[in-house]
Amino acid sequence: MPDTPWTGDVVSLVDAFRAGDHTPTDELDATLAAVDASDLNAVCHIDAEAAHQAAATADVTKPFGGVPLAIKELLAVAGWPAAAGSVPLADRTFAEDSVSVRRLKAAGAVAAVQTTSSEFGGTNQTTTRLHGATRNPWNPERTPGGSSGGSAAGVAGGLFTLATASDGGGSIRIPAGFCGLYGLKSTYGRIPRGPGIILGNATSVEGSVSRSVRDSARFLDVTNGFDLGDPKSLPRVEGYEAGLGSHADEVGSLRVAVVVDLGCAVVGPETTELITGAAEELIALTGMRRVEIDLHLPNIMGAWGLTGTIGNRVTLGDRWPSAAADLTGAMRVGLERSEEHLDLDAMARAESRRVDLNNAMAAMFRDVDIVLAATNPAPAFDAEGWLPSVFEGVEAKSSNNGALTAPSNIFGNPAAALPVGLSSDGLPISLQILAPHHREDLLLDLSLAWERERPWPLLAARP
Repeated sequence: MPDTPWTGDVVSLVDAFRAGDHTPTDELDATLAAVDASDLNAVCHIDAEAAHQAAATADVTKPFGGVPLAIKELLAVAGWPAAAGSVPLADRTFAEDSVSVRRLKAAGAVAAVQTTSSEFGGTNQTTTRLHGATRNPWNPERTPGGSSGGSAAGVAGGLFTLATASDGGGSIRIPAGFCGLYGLKSTYGRIPRGPGIILGNATSVEGSVSRSVRDSARFLDVTNGFDLGDPKSLPRVEGYEAGLGSHADEVGSLRVAVVVDLGCAVVGPETTELITGAAEELIALTGMRRVEIDLHLPNIMGAWGLTGTIGNRVTLGDRWPSAAADLTGAMRVGLERSEEHLDLDAMARAESRRVDLNNAMAAMFRDVDIVLAATNPAPAFDAEGWLPSVFEGVEAKSSNNGALTAPSNIFGNPAAALPVGLSSDGLPISLQILAPHHREDLLLDLSLAWERERPWPLLAARP
């Protein structure tokens, strides 16, 4: 048995299984031992018995054959806790697997552990009353982000190689950015979310946080495609992994704009400098044609947050309002404010704000093919406490958290978080790449070009 879990990416792990150099059971044992010894608080449930049974009979010829799978606690796995990071829901369990979990299992993945999320996936800090604070493996005093914080902390911290994530306002890209991972948010509906999904403000997509571009491409290959359980899901697309690196001619003809703050956020000065430099390097590397645009996206965070509470209210059911005192502060305040202010007029204003954002995003993509921006306004902030309102010495509203990522959720276009360097205090900085609807292939090829030229650490360098 190896002393530690696999330190490479998922694809190389599967290759090792197929070559007979490693076994799924050994990898599972190493994973469970690492989870047990970890101080990151990235895992909230372990299904060791079922995982050992699956690992013992794993078909390593499949895309994820024998790979221990970590599943974000918001994603349904039959018999696993369905608490959504919330104390009032701690007695619930899922009745059936979600579509993407079924597809991952069919592709050979071994469902092993459940990862922590912020409550209802509502903030980009993974700290709840139910599970406590999840820690960033680059610096345990900092947050791994949220809501997919446990998944990102575990992959970057060396606990497991394959983890699901989801992104309703940045919850794949934000933790990927804070933890030095690759995070792809696909086009809305690319990966089904059924069965029984709550649409809420209709922004959330399923996905993963990964150590490599090819891992994310393989994940997309396995999980994408229409399912009746999600009436908003899209037809299947083949060949994301097989097509990696095959779009060089098209990439070289792309028009690209660099707008670090997207015209709607406050980005710290050090982050701005690092993102600007990385963007210029990526443009030179790929041959894209840079153009200047005057971009001023409306800040959507208020409307996004207000309408997002609808799903939380449905999830709580008749536990609200008696459960209010057991919720984390942000979720309680959000629900109370929505009850007070979310009437027809407020919904109309929120919908008007959505229309304004969609129009601005459409105009942006008429002028350019690709936009490069920051993923986060600054490096990872504290693991506990309220969300910050100061970013590298610059003041902004707390809604600035997520302001860079939410526009692509509202509009529904794909976007990726790409590790491009470290801040002066040794924390990851992430470049965000925005592409038009259905062009995940362009995001993957741009990311691959960077990865080949500027490979990033697959695991966190802990102080």
